[in-house]
Amino acid sequence: MNEMTTSWTMLLALGAFHGINPGMGWLFAVALGMQERRRSAVIRALLPLAAGHALAVAAAVAAAMALGAVLPLGGLRWSVAAVLVSLGAMRFVRHRHPRWASMRVGMSGLTLWSFLMATAHGAGLMVVPVFVGMTMMSGSEHAHHMMRAASPWTALLATGLHAAGYLIVTAIVALLVFEKFGVGLLRRAWFNLDVFWASALVATGALTLSL
Repeated sequence: MNEMTTSWTMLLALGAFHGINPGMGWLFAVALGMQERRRSAVIRALLPLAAGHALAVAAAVAAAMALGAVLPLGGLRWSVAAVLVSLGAMRFVRHRHPRWASMRVGMSGLTLWSFLMATAHGAGLMVVPVFVGMTMMSGSEHAHHMMRAASPWTALLATGLHAAGYLIVTAIVALLVFEKFGVGLLRRAWFNLDVFWASALVATGALTLSL
């Protein structure tokens, strides 16, 4: 039970970490609020952003379940680790973000934008090692294909907890920046989050191999 509680806490913490990243959505919400000069515009953007982020996580978890059903645990671990490290290495070299959405994007477009950004940043893949750990706790230790024991409810719980952490932190940061600090905070005090994010991807990939 203590190990499962630790996994839940890690999922919430990962969601919070993703929510801090301006490239994950809160900067877009603030921009919408500044354009319309209304706090309600910031709040209105939060649910589509969270929905898109959750969909990216759900897609990564579903892919892990599909691969884990046919691959032994070792093969799944190495596959996830390789992708995470590759994404991290690419972000060390390239810091550009996809920019196809305008400030006039609707709620469905904002959801899609959030999904694509979370996918491009590897956010969903960062949740997979925690999900695999949760599956190992609930399944047989001697199963050859551990992910066959994965429950859809476990996948939904992992996605929901992560999305909750993301939504809470994104909302807090977006409202604070919009109401008090302004986007100049990024120029004055924000550290290089691209490098930090790339390091986190590589570190998560390395930790995946220790499962």
